[in-house]
Amino acid sequence: MAEKKSGERPHDPKFPEKFLNFMRTGWGASELDVAETAQAAYTARRREAVSAAFPGETVVVPTGAEKTRSNDTFFRFRAGSDFAWLTGDLDPEGVLVLHPNGTAGHDAVLYRRPRKGTDSDEFFRSAKYGELWIGRKRSLQETSIELGVEVRDVERLESELQGVERGKVRVLRGFDAGVDALYAAEEPGKDADGRPQLTRDGELAAVLSELRLVKDAWELEQLQDAIDITVRGFEDVARILPSNGSIPERTLEGVFGLRSRLEGNGLGYDSIVGAGSHATTLHWITNDGRTTPGELILMDMGVENNHLYTADVTRTLPVSGAFTPLQREVYDIVHASQQAGMDVIKPGTEFQEIHQTCMRVLAEGLKGLGVLPGSVDEALDKDSLIYRRWTLHGFGHMLGLDVHDCANSRPEHYYRGAVQEDYVLTVEPGLYFQANDELVPEELRGVGIRIEDDVRVTAEGCENLSAGLPRAADDVESWLGEQRQAGPRLAV
Repeated sequence: MAEKKSGERPHDPKFPEKFLNFMRTGWGASELDVAETAQAAYTARRREAVSAAFPGETVVVPTGAEKTRSNDTFFRFRAGSDFAWLTGDLDPEGVLVLHPNGTAGHDAVLYRRPRKGTDSDEFFRSAKYGELWIGRKRSLQETSIELGVEVRDVERLESELQGVERGKVRVLRGFDAGVDALYAAEEPGKDADGRPQLTRDGELAAVLSELRLVKDAWELEQLQDAIDITVRGFEDVARILPSNGSIPERTLEGVFGLRSRLEGNGLGYDSIVGAGSHATTLHWITNDGRTTPGELILMDMGVENNHLYTADVTRTLPVSGAFTPLQREVYDIVHASQQAGMDVIKPGTEFQEIHQTCMRVLAEGLKGLGVLPGSVDEALDKDSLIYRRWTLHGFGHMLGLDVHDCANSRPEHYYRGAVQEDYVLTVEPGLYFQANDELVPEELRGVGIRIEDDVRVTAEGCENLSAGLPRAADDVESWLGEQRQAGPRLAV
């Protein structure tokens, strides 16, 4: 059986030669006006930082390929975060290689699939790659101009890595099976205490993650852009949320999704839209419920902008427009916890200090509600932690190209370390009383409240980047009323 050509499908017709010859002629030029992007200067500095971390070694960072959704359809491609951070290239099947140049530095080369224009049958035959199907693609030269890096045909990659011994190369694994296969995976060793140590490739993933902890000026602009779009998305949702009727969670999810696609690349993660007791399920993404007047609705949503930076914001709203006294009491506890966490954030503050600050306020609030057995100190003791029955998660996480950003960082640089200037992180305490929790008063059952904002660590404290959405109970009620009065708007 003849081998199937790249991009062809089993049901593609076998065209007669007369048609093929006809399709090969009569096409004019298709030019792009290209110039170096503003991001290129930043990606060059990022590559220099990686080069300095691994002198004399070859560093290989792939982005991966499209993933099959079903049969011959694919999920929308999303570039690998480390690869995008180092190159600015958002297309699939690319590989960045830092080749040692013998002068304690590296020559960066981006290997990409070349553009096949009208001089190739792929132009009109390939549903996956053909420009007649998917639109004009950049050539290798155009890509090089825009991204400010040398670009070569990805077909050269394997031959140009031949001769590089395993002990002199590091690969960001798990993105491209073909690239992974070029070098055998290493087995992790163990330290003096018997704990697994990072492999060479694992150390590359960790260093890339740690280099991304501090956001440069361009990244901060992108994050603010994603957050500002997210604020507008929340406004869109509030404007259609009825105070005396019911609306499906998925309608609210869809309205926010419209804003995310109109102004950004899409959603940074599946939207959580939890009406009533659904708010007590942390990762409620089924979104098949409906709002009910008198209940709360928790919405955890974020837009990923066109450069893949994402927001992560949560608001809990009173559907009727005003909190009941009990809802307000719980809401105020969560708000006080969040504010206390923000108040201690500054360069050098330990992650665990922020966590403990938020958790103490929540535990004290649980005690005030008559829920917490024993003392607050007993509940917070590391050998107890019984307060977590109703808090469930930590205070927050890093934010950037990934919603849970820099996750491969070594613990001493992240959750066992301290925050530094220009870190961006979420602060998102919450209280969740499950509908079937018999250890809490009946009137609390089914109540879930989380408030989440995205903050930048500044020289003296922190800046709330999502301050465009109010947090205090009175302000939330006023804002919701203003949005409803303004009425629905077209997402334009």
